[in-house]
Amino acid sequence: MSGEKKDSFRLALAQANPVVGDIAGNLYAATVLRSGFRAAGADLIVFSELFLTGYPLEDLVLKPALQRAAREACETLAKVTADGGPAMLMGLPWVEDGNVYNAVALLAEGRVADVRFKHHLPNYGVFDEKRVFAPGPMPSPVSFGGIELGVPICEDIWQSDVCTSLSGAGADILIVPNGSPYWMGKQDLRYRIARARVTEAGRPLAYLNQFGGQDELVFDGASFVLNADGVCAVQLPAWGDAAAVTEWRREGGCWVCVPGPVAMVETGEAANYLACVTGLRDYVNRNGFPGVVLGLSGGIDSALCAAMAVDALGADRVHCVMLPYAYTSSESLTDAERIAKALGVRYDIVPIHDGVEGLGRCLTGVLGGMPEGFAAENLQSRTRGALLMAVSNALGSLVLTTGNKSEMSVGYATLYGDMNGGFNPLKDLYKGQVYALSRYRNGNRPKGCLGPAGVIIPESVLTKDPSAELKPDQRDVDSLPPYPVLDDILSCLVEQELSVPEIIARGHPPGTVMKVERMLYLAEYKRRQAAPGVKITERNFGRDRRYPITNKFRESE
Repeated sequence: MSGEKKDSFRLALAQANPVVGDIAGNLYAATVLRSGFRAAGADLIVFSELFLTGYPLEDLVLKPALQRAAREACETLAKVTADGGPAMLMGLPWVEDGNVYNAVALLAEGRVADVRFKHHLPNYGVFDEKRVFAPGPMPSPVSFGGIELGVPICEDIWQSDVCTSLSGAGADILIVPNGSPYWMGKQDLRYRIARARVTEAGRPLAYLNQFGGQDELVFDGASFVLNADGVCAVQLPAWGDAAAVTEWRREGGCWVCVPGPVAMVETGEAANYLACVTGLRDYVNRNGFPGVVLGLSGGIDSALCAAMAVDALGADRVHCVMLPYAYTSSESLTDAERIAKALGVRYDIVPIHDGVEGLGRCLTGVLGGMPEGFAAENLQSRTRGALLMAVSNALGSLVLTTGNKSEMSVGYATLYGDMNGGFNPLKDLYKGQVYALSRYRNGNRPKGCLGPAGVIIPESVLTKDPSAELKPDQRDVDSLPPYPVLDDILSCLVEQELSVPEIIARGHPPGTVMKVERMLYLAEYKRRQAAPGVKITERNFGRDRRYPITNKFRESE
């Protein structure tokens, strides 16, 4: 590469959706993107963290066959750059001296010209990189066409030392490949972190993030460029593939990004809704399911789940089944039918009376009569779960679970019943957020969504008392605190880790707080068996919050 200093530079941002383990597919996607960027006159393309293999890899990265395949794909891609077109900064796992590194390779002039390793390995929340990667040394700048590029990888900008070290070593521009998953408020936090690094290093920064769903994580993209004064020069949209060629000029010995398009990035309910839809869409499609099936009860949770499914997959791939029993109200039957009609999905009614009664009779010899109490209630739920799984087995559709975070927190759900299923788009949404997103969707048709505009969830669903309808006149509030109270206590316990006295000081009755804490602990065994679902909050169950099932600790007032 020529070391002659340039006064202009064109950096391409490739915000794309790689698939974990699909090295051939990711290689092809990179080749196609490069072709388009070449036509646009780009000098260098930056791809997201571990793009060639997809991210996060978890223990898959330890498989030697995958390591070899990634290196071979990298070398294949490097040869493409012999055509004089744009070079690439490509993320992949890199094995050297028996260690596996999270790396970025500079591919230019037909070869792997340079490699840098991630220095700081996150080991908190959803991240477990110290388990599978070795930390790289403090990185030095990468020379490219007379420009010194600092390439901190994701977590490297969440600490101050890497960027200041790169600046001190002569880096002109900081280019940051990321695999930064979404949770509420994350983009504001990214801006704050990036601006802090820009201020400390005195250098402009290009932040490139991936987009798409991977198991329980969802990535929003929302890549951006900050100039050295901290002002945003370019903002890519969130929740979609995006490609942009940014223009850079050397002014007074410093590099400046020419202001370009600044997209609006969704926040609040809009962002949460698109996160759920994106995670659901990629989970279903990448695991090869032809569609989904869910129990449509006429309640708020299944209504929102059905709307998200149609928005993610289209009405022709969503099958809703109403499974009524003696306690199913006429209002629920009417509401379910109205929701299905509004969404345009296949809708079947499968009464469960014969199944419940038949299973009950099977137990009379053991119980000395028909099941009663919780056993009778849960038998209804488990009959529904068994029937939905039978539909899944027969038609190949994935069963969606429709429980929310409030219910899963306190165990207000039936194992092998309403918890049956392969994925849950509502898993990390508290009940109050379910209502908020339902009202949001009634008033908006978010970008990229395949469902209809207009009201989908009837007002009657939004205003009626929530009920499992497993016994006469049942209401959720008979077993649980009102959801606004429950959600606040749970947020204090789960997201904030507040003590019982601190929560009581917020105005909650001591007995209620201690009851909720006890239910939260006791339900851990259920959560361990729950379907995966989209992460929305800063602390979801399973990946972020990991508590023992056997746990005798309890707080006092």
